[in-house]
Amino acid sequence: MRRDAALRARLQARLRRFDVHPADAAGLRAAAVAVVITDEGHGAGLDSLPARTAWSTAPALLLTRRAGGLREHAGQWALPGGRIDGGESPEQAALRELREEVGVALDTRRVLGRLDDFVTRSGYVITPVLVWAGAAREARANPHEVHSIHRIPFSELLRADAPILEPPLDGVRPVLKMPVGDGWIAAPTAAVLYQFRELCLCGRATRVAHFDQPLFAWK
Repeated sequence: MRRDAALRARLQARLRRFDVHPADAAGLRAAAVAVVITDEGHGAGLDSLPARTAWSTAPALLLTRRAGGLREHAGQWALPGGRIDGGESPEQAALRELREEVGVALDTRRVLGRLDDFVTRSGYVITPVLVWAGAAREARANPHEVHSIHRIPFSELLRADAPILEPPLDGVRPVLKMPVGDGWIAAPTAAVLYQFRELCLCGRATRVAHFDQPLFAWK
C-alpha cells in the first residue's frame, strides 16, 4: 500500500472510532472549517521553518493568515472556513469555503470525518471537517479573504512543547496555543489543531471544548 493510502486509511479508521461531541448551538452562529490534509510542498512559507527546493509529499495541514482588511479576526491564523449557509451541511460549507478562500475544489468523497464542535467567544459554534486534498498544487489565496497560505507539516504539530497552556482568564478555562516555528497559533484554530494531533496522529481521543482563547481572539 502506498504511504498516502496508508495514512488516509489510518485517519479514517481513527475518525470512525471517535465519538464526536456536538455543541449546543442554540443562540450561536454555525460555522465550519476545513482541516485539509495535503502535501508539505515547498514548505510552510515561514522564516522559522526551512523551505524546500523540491516538492515534498510529506503530510501537512493547510492553514491561512486572514486578510488584514477583514471585519473579524483580521490577520489571524485560520483554517479555511466560515458561516454555514441555510440548507448547507457542515461538510458542504467547509468545502465551499475551501474553494472560495484558496481555490481548492473538492467533492464530498474527500471528506474523512469530523472533530468535536468548538464554541468561540465571538458567538460561533465551529464544526471541523477533515478533508483529504492530495497535493493541492492549485491552491491560491483569494486576496479578499486570505493574506497567505501555509502548509504546516505534521512534525510541527507533534513538537514536545505543544500545546502551550496559559492561566485561565476567567478563572476556569486554561488558554490554549499551539507553537509553530518561532510563534504560536491561538484557539479556536489551536484547539482544532491540538485535537487533530491527539486523535489523528497519536490515537488519543482528547477533548478540547474546555480550552479558552486569548483575549484578542474573543471579538
